Amino acid sequence: MYRDILKEYNVNLEDVEREVAAIMAEEHTQAKIDSTYLTSVQNFEVGSVLKGRVLRILGDNVIIDCGYKSEGMIPKFEFDDPSEINMGEEIEVLLEAVEDDSGLIKLSKRKADRIRGWERVIEKYKEGDIITGRVTRKIKGGLLVDMGVPIFLPASQIDVKPPGDIAQYIGREVTCKILKIDESRQNIVVSRRKLIEEERDKKKKELMSEIEVGQLRKGVVKNIADFGAFIDLGGLDGLLHITDMSWGRISHPSEVLAIDDEVEVKILDIDKEKEKVALGLKQKSENPWVNIEGKYPVGTRVKGQVVNIMSYGAFVKLETGIEGLVHISEMSWTRRINHPSEMVAIGDMVEVVVLKIDREKEEISLSMKQTEVNPWTIIEEKYPAGTKVKGRVRNLTNYGAFIEIEEGVDGLLHISDMSWAKKVGHPSEIVKKGDKIEALVLSVDREKKRVALGLKQLSDDPWTKEIPDKFKVNDIVKGKVTKLTNFGAFLELGKGIEGLLHVSEFSAEKVTNPADVVNIGDDLEVRVIRIEPEARKIGLSLRKITEADLRAARSNEAAAVAAAAAAADSSAKS
Repeated sequence: MYRDILKEYNVNLEDVEREVAAIMAEEHTQAKIDSTYLTSVQNFEVGSVLKGRVLRILGDNVIIDCGYKSEGMIPKFEFDDPSEINMGEEIEVLLEAVEDDSGLIKLSKRKADRIRGWERVIEKYKEGDIITGRVTRKIKGGLLVDMGVPIFLPASQIDVKPPGDIAQYIGREVTCKILKIDESRQNIVVSRRKLIEEERDKKKKELMSEIEVGQLRKGVVKNIADFGAFIDLGGLDGLLHITDMSWGRISHPSEVLAIDDEVEVKILDIDKEKEKVALGLKQKSENPWVNIEGKYPVGTRVKGQVVNIMSYGAFVKLETGIEGLVHISEMSWTRRINHPSEMVAIGDMVEVVVLKIDREKEEISLSMKQTEVNPWTIIEEKYPAGTKVKGRVRNLTNYGAFIEIEEGVDGLLHISDMSWAKKVGHPSEIVKKGDKIEALVLSVDREKKRVALGLKQLSDDPWTKEIPDKFKVNDIVKGKVTKLTNFGAFLELGKGIEGLLHVSEFSAEKVTNPADVVNIGDDLEVRVIRIEPEARKIGLSLRKITEADLRAARSNEAAAVAAAAAAADSSAKS
C-alpha cells in the first residue's frame, strides 16, 4: 500500500529505504555510544584502577586520557624514569578523585602499581616462601624491603645477633622468609633471621655427622671473650679456650685472634648431646715440653726474657711455651731483695742457670745468682780476721749496727765491741745510720754468712795501762754528765773513759732522783772512790769531796798547767 502512495507522490522507493537505513544506523551508533559512555562512567569509581593513555607532558605533570569526559594529571615523579615517558603509552592508574578544583580527574600511577604489585605478590607467594628484595629505608622497628611492594623486616628478624646499626643494610639485597601475609591490610612481614637459623641448623646437622676428634677444620672467629674465642665452623660455634691457643703465655685472646679472622683449628672434644665442640690451636704443633730435659739439662746456662714479675720471683721465657721461674732467693748471693723488680724489669734479657725441671708440672727452676761466683765462698780469704775495712752504717738494732763492707755483704758491729770504757746502751750513742766508718774484722763464718766487726779494737784497751796509770783511788777528777739513770749518773772522764756516780754518792742526804741534783751536760768535780779493771768500772763520789780537796785539786791543776806551759816555752826557745 505504502508503495502506491510513494508512486503517487513520485518518490523513489530505493532512496527512501537507503535514508531510513542511514537513520536507523545513526540511531544505533548513538545508542552504542550512549551505552559505552554509561558503562565507562559506571567504571569511574574512586579507588578503582583504570587504563589510561599518555597525551602530553605539561611541566612537571603528565596528562592522561582515561576515556572520561575530562582528562587526568599525574606528577612526573610517580614514573620510575620520567625521561622514558612515551606519548600514547598505555598505563594503569588509580582514580583518586573524579574532578579536582581545576576540573581534572585526580590519578596516581604509583598507587596503581602498588595495587597490581600486591595482587601479583599474593598470587605468586604464600607464607613460608623465600623472597629477595632490596632494603630501601629504615623505619620505626625495622626496615622496608622492596620486592615490587614494600614489605616489613623487623629489626629482631634481621640477624641471629641484633646488629648495632640496622641502617647499614640500606641499599643491600636481602633474602628472607615470609612469616605473615595480611591481605586485608596489604602487609607482609618477613624474617632474614629465620632463614639464617634454618640454614645454620641444616649445616649443624651435617657438621655433627661429619666432625671427629683430631680433625683439622677451618672456621671464622665470631666472638672474643676473656676466656677464649668462639669459632664458626659452618653451622656450629666451637670454643677455642685461651689455654689452647698457644704453648706460650697469653694475657688475652685478642693477642692471637681478631673477629672475622679465618683460622684452622683442631677438634679436641665433641659433646653431641649438648652440641658443644672444644677446639685447639696450639695442638697443631708439638708440645715444647716433650723433650725438655734434652734441650735444657740441669746446670745449663741459657739466656731468656723476663715476661712476668711476681712478689716471689720473675718468670723468664726461654722459648715460646717454655718459661722458668727465678725465685727471689736465686737472684743475688749478697743483695737483700724486697721485691724482684729491684733486680729485673719485664722485657729484660737475663742469663740464668737451669736448677730443676718438672716435666709433669711443666715447671723449670732457674737461677740468676748461679751465673756468678758466690762471694761467701771466698769471704775468709778476702776478709781474714784482723783486716781493717771501711763501710757504711746500713742499719741499727738494739744489739748493734750492720756495716755494709761491699755490696750485699754486711758485717755486724756488736754493741759490746763499740767502746772499751764507755757503757753503750744503744748503738746510736756511737754511730748513726749512713755514717761511713772504719772497723776491724774480728771473725768470719762462711757457712752462716756472718762477719763480726769491732770498733774499739782499732785502739788499745785503756784498761790495760792508761786507766791504771791515769786514775788512782781518792784522785779528784773532772767529768761531764752524759747519761742519767734511776741509780745514778754516768760521767765522761775523757777519751771515752766513763765513770759511775751512784745515787748514794750524790750527797750526805738521801737522793731518790739524780735529775733533782744534776743535769746532762753538767761539768762536775768528783772523787775516784773505786777502780775495778776486771769489771771495767770506775766508781765516783760527789759527797766525799771537801772544799779543801777542791782547792788542792785546783792548785795542783794550775801548777801542772804552768809547768806544761814553761816546758813548751823552753822547747820553743831551744
